[in-house]
Amino acid sequence: MNQRMIELDELVNFLDQELRTKEISDYPGAMNGLQLANSGKISRIIGAVDASLSVVEAAAQDKNCLLIVHHGMFWQAPQPITHSVYRKLKRAMDADLAIYSSHLPLDVHPELGNNSGLARAIALNNIQPFFDHKGQRLGLRGSWAGSRAELLDSVSTAVSGPVHLCPGGPENQLLVGLITGGAGSEVAKVAACGVDTFITGEGPHWSYPLAEELGVNLFYAGHYATETFGVKSILALLGARFELPTTFVHRPTGL
Repeated sequence: MNQRMIELDELVNFLDQELRTKEISDYPGAMNGLQLANSGKISRIIGAVDASLSVVEAAAQDKNCLLIVHHGMFWQAPQPITHSVYRKLKRAMDADLAIYSSHLPLDVHPELGNNSGLARAIALNNIQPFFDHKGQRLGLRGSWAGSRAELLDSVSTAVSGPVHLCPGGPENQLLVGLITGGAGSEVAKVAACGVDTFITGEGPHWSYPLAEELGVNLFYAGHYATETFGVKSILALLGARFELPTTFVHRPTGL
């Protein structure tokens, strides 16, 4: 039986439009969109949080795949194509593996995004975009009618792991701000938006005592763990729309 194949350009065009890739500004190293082309045909779609060597090696087990990641290949300054950088590119190209990355466009997407996925998973109420950054709203804000302890249980269940809590704010009737990933350093700006509880992935050491001083509950739920939602949502959408098999490569960092 012939394997179903989809044009890479068709998939990339769909992703660019759905995620508004060219409209949403990001860090220079993000380079959102198609980062590595292949020969032009895709038979399987693979998702992961990071375009690490171990993820590429796992994705390269099959030929003609598209790997969709949240953290792409070009975060650092230009590097020589040697050692692990060489191995990663060679392994991908030998397997005809295309790589597509979506950072902030995937974070902020109202349906598929990391923020919206986590907000739904914890059953946050009255959800609205918040936290302006260069003309974009990077997070979500909502209400939590239960206790802080119940919210901690809900977040832990959503990310399938432990959550570190700075209990600096109220215990009940919480106004929650949520920005996935590494937004802990924004706790002061988040507090200035009027929220008393902030859920993010990780933050610097000083964000904990600062949250206490500001009267904010700060939930550190894991950078990796809070950013699996978007890629998984993209896989589900593309698998159904293009009738291709999908795989999620789980490579948790514990951070």
